[in-house]
Amino acid sequence: MKARHWLVVSALVLLALTAGWIVGRSTRSSAESSPSTAPVEQARKVLYYRNPMGLADNSPVPKKDAMGMDYIAVFEGGEAPATPGTVALSPEKIQKLGVRTQPVRLRGLSPSLRASATVQVDETRQYAIAPKFEGWVERLYANQTGMSVRRGQPLLSIYSPQLIAAQNEYRVADAAARKLAASDPASAAMMRNLRDAAQARLRNWDVVAAQSTRAGNSDSAGNLVLTAPADAVVMEKLVTQGARFAPGETILRLADLSSVWLIANVPASSAAAVAIGQPATFQSSTLPGRSFEGKVTFVQPVIDAITRTLAVRVELPNPDGLLRPGLFGDLTVTRDASPAVLTVPRSAVLDSGKRQLVLVQVAEGRFEPRSVVIGERAGDLIEIRDGVREGERVVVSANFLIDAESNLQSALQGLSAHQGHAATPAKPAAAKNQAER
Repeated sequence: MKARHWLVVSALVLLALTAGWIVGRSTRSSAESSPSTAPVEQARKVLYYRNPMGLADNSPVPKKDAMGMDYIAVFEGGEAPATPGTVALSPEKIQKLGVRTQPVRLRGLSPSLRASATVQVDETRQYAIAPKFEGWVERLYANQTGMSVRRGQPLLSIYSPQLIAAQNEYRVADAAARKLAASDPASAAMMRNLRDAAQARLRNWDVVAAQSTRAGNSDSAGNLVLTAPADAVVMEKLVTQGARFAPGETILRLADLSSVWLIANVPASSAAAVAIGQPATFQSSTLPGRSFEGKVTFVQPVIDAITRTLAVRVELPNPDGLLRPGLFGDLTVTRDASPAVLTVPRSAVLDSGKRQLVLVQVAEGRFEPRSVVIGERAGDLIEIRDGVREGERVVVSANFLIDAESNLQSALQGLSAHQGHAATPAKPAAAKNQAER
């Protein structure tokens, strides 16, 4: 009985040894065949799964966010860390927000300057009617302010005792000089001197000898008719018919409006962009659909200390009289096109006052905020001097929403980094305690 028992035990031990040998052989053969695949699996080892929106929320296992988007696997040595503030959007969200991008391009800009302007009278085409002698207005022909007159048209008729005396002196001296020329040359010469003196006095009063002769031969000797010096408009009427005037007193003010001045007040910050000879265009809501072309003819050398603006003058022809003094409108001054520079649409630049940035599409659905240095502006385009390269795509619509998301992510990432830094010193202490145990 005991011999049979030991036989069964021996058989079981032998069977166990045989099974162990078979299992060990198969394990060694699988281990020998695994080295070819192990490095590949090790190279693609998943470190963690990150939030698809770039939030500081990582997971050791696959999961979905609140919107149903899968977390993105991050492999060992695979994905480089994203720039702080980078935003990742799904195609559905991009379409829902209306996100559009455009490439950065090289273009030549023609910057323009826009300023408010007012039509004024050309100062070189103003006339003052101011007799140089005393008298009275006998007849006032230009008796309405705003009345249009033609060159040579009578303005008023005046009576002056001084004018009568000078006219009589001229007429008597001239007649005596003619009569004594043959019989008494010395007296004739004296009369000619008197005549020339009277003529000089009349000339100083802007009265020519021909006018004096005509006045002396007429029934109304002493009356002088003053005429318009140019085609003009009566801007001011300072006397009435029958009024007395003193020497040098202004009776009428005239202005030739065939050409007018346009005065624009340009901000001091844009003063360097204005130069004489630049083309300019004037438009006014009072004259819809009409534009008037001219050129910058003068730039004030001094900036107004109160308004901090620079006065710019543009001369405009006004043949039909539509540009009336006092008319208000907008002046656009255009500069010559500059060499090709990097440009983006103006809507792509987010300006906080202290810095300017654009959102660059670094990958499909991924947008990176990037600070830029801006330059000239022309219409809907703006020059980018530093921060982007030609061909990169920038967001031109819905960028405010993406920028808000980017700022939120940057804040969360900063908070996460701060919390991780605060928790780091506790790890060595825990390791030290474990080692002591």
